[in-house]
Amino acid sequence: MTVSRPTEDQPGMTVRTRFAPRPTGRLHAGNARVAVFNWAFARHHRGTFILRVEDTDVERNVENSLETILEDLRWLGTLWDEGPEVGGGFGPYRQSERKREYGEAAGRLVEAGLAYPCYCGVEGAGEPGFRYPGTCRTLTLDERARREREGTRSVTRFHVPDGEIVVRDEVYGTVSFPPAEFGDFVIVRADGRPTYNFAVVVDDIAMCITHVIRGVGHLSNTPRQAVLFDALDAPRPVFAHLPMVLGTDRRKLSKREGASSLALLREAGYPASAVMNYLSLLGWSAPDGKEILTPVELVREVGLERIGASNTVYDPDKLRWVSGRHIAGMPLTELARAVAPFVDPARVPLDRYDLTRAVDVIRGRMTTFAEITDHLSLFLVDRGPELGRLQAALRNDAGAGAVLRAVAGGLAALPEWEPRAIGGAIRAAGKEAGARGPALFHPVREAVTGRKSGPDLGQVLGVYGRDETLERIAAALPDGLAQD
Repeated sequence: MTVSRPTEDQPGMTVRTRFAPRPTGRLHAGNARVAVFNWAFARHHRGTFILRVEDTDVERNVENSLETILEDLRWLGTLWDEGPEVGGGFGPYRQSERKREYGEAAGRLVEAGLAYPCYCGVEGAGEPGFRYPGTCRTLTLDERARREREGTRSVTRFHVPDGEIVVRDEVYGTVSFPPAEFGDFVIVRADGRPTYNFAVVVDDIAMCITHVIRGVGHLSNTPRQAVLFDALDAPRPVFAHLPMVLGTDRRKLSKREGASSLALLREAGYPASAVMNYLSLLGWSAPDGKEILTPVELVREVGLERIGASNTVYDPDKLRWVSGRHIAGMPLTELARAVAPFVDPARVPLDRYDLTRAVDVIRGRMTTFAEITDHLSLFLVDRGPELGRLQAALRNDAGAGAVLRAVAGGLAALPEWEPRAIGGAIRAAGKEAGARGPALFHPVREAVTGRKSGPDLGQVLGVYGRDETLERIAAALPDGLAQD
């Protein structure tokens, strides 16, 4: 028997993957990793990435959850080709809108003798190890009719065939499941709603899904789905189950562990490209062992053959390292735009300075955008009492005064105000004043920034500008620069 499936005048053999979240909360790292792999794999094969919403479990659905999931996916960069908000030729893309399709498929299975109504009042008993004994499997049509007349509610069960169920998985190899493990299972509940395993199979057939890439937690669902594909006379898709993601405590990572949610990662200032990169490394590795990958590089390199079967660990420290590498490699103007919302104007006087030049000074030190204020405040300081006290102390230091006068003269004569030239002028002034190392650089840094250490001084003064730099140096000299 068959379930109607779109003819192949549309996708042909095109790779079609899907990500099918349940609207029960925001995306966490484990689910987002599944989206990344499906998106990248489809892009690698110039295929189609479908977003499907599994919202039939009404009791667990969270209001506005779908909107936040879509927001998270857009931020991550895993844009879907078909699904909510974009449409497509294989919809609807919400399971709650596909009741007719499930009813028709279940009816055909019953008509073919591959499924049957069950009046026992247990859908799965909800207990581990429960196996339905098949009580209603052999009811005659007259017995079924009598139960219906009596008003007995029924579920629909699938008649699991005898013999081992063998599934080929691209990660875990050939896996066998004895049918005794689960018995005849429910495909339609008493209220008419489809069960998870039945709905996803009907949807995967109707939407021409070629590859089912998901977490290993779904491997136990695969035998039920495999026999449903067979019963509906549809080819099984390629199955690939990603290894389990554990927390640093070696327990399964959960969406309830908020630190791994995409929303919090975004709020913490992680670049989306870095998050995508890191998630791809959870169970997969590039052929050349490269760990820092742009989305374009990920799409080019991704493949099922390099997914490992061992559990993988979500390591926040590794994520920060990957994030720092992405930040260091971002185009400067793009980075300046990205960090701007994270700058605290109460701590950093950006209204007087060029943010792009300031960001260039510390880009190699940042691991998230949210660190921008802490890093800038180490060298970008407004005039105030604290700076004034340091400048006053320098005015009483004759050695520092000689250095500052020489440096001021060299900086004033520079034809161009750029970091390399500024650094060269400071070193040349040091030779003139007979100072080097800390004796040369500390007075200049303290006079301008009020700090004893910080990023490259040439870059720092480049941010302040010539006039501001010379005015601050003058404030650290007993008589200013007037006599020069």
